[in-house]
Amino acid sequence: MNKTKVMGFGTFDGLHPGHRFFLSELKKLGDEVIVMVARDVNVIRFKGRSPTHNENDRLLAVQNEYLRYKVMLGETKDFYKCIRDHKPHVIGLGYDQKADTEHLKKEFPEIKVIRLTAYQPDKYKSSLLRS
Repeated sequence: MNKTKVMGFGTFDGLHPGHRFFLSELKKLGDEVIVMVARDVNVIRFKGRSPTHNENDRLLAVQNEYLRYKVMLGETKDFYKCIRDHKPHVIGLGYDQKADTEHLKKEFPEIKVIRLTAYQPDKYKSSLLRS
């Protein structure tokens, strides 16, 4: 039996119910979940600020709570390397992730790209929880 591999990406800066909802929704999409935690340099590059928790602490927080998931740090430059290496069948994106779904579908036509729904985004969004 072939297992369906699902990949998700995130910063996970202070694991909160919104993150937990996203991670549980990933599991509904397949059998094996691979989670890529954003590197500090990329958080700074894309969000314009340092994360509150460093990449190793964020990695450990997700690993410790989601023992059955394969959790690892993302790439610093070639963001698609992890996709090419792990060959997921499905990529689950958060409702607010700045990812070009059309470009992903064009680059990886064999991979299903799904934009997941939010869980109480007016309450559980990292930017709101930081303020």
